[in-house]
Amino acid sequence: MVNMSGIVNSLVFSGVGIFMLIAAFVIADILTPHYSLWKEIVEKQNVALSILLGCFLIGVALVIAAAVHG
Repeated sequence: MVNMSGIVNSLVFSGVGIFMLIAAFVIADILTPHYSLWKEIVEKQNVALSILLGCFLIGVALVIAAAVHG
């Protein structure tokens, strides 16, 4: 039999982690007022910025995972 509280906890913490990762992207976008990160990456296809932002988000994801895991 499957422990439902474990599944519910997993889903809740996954949702919180995803929300925090999106919030980190929005905060990074707000802290760069001269241009939009999304516009630079998607429309202008700035590869260097996308690699930098990807590394930033991986770092934030590791911190969030450590905080959720305890």
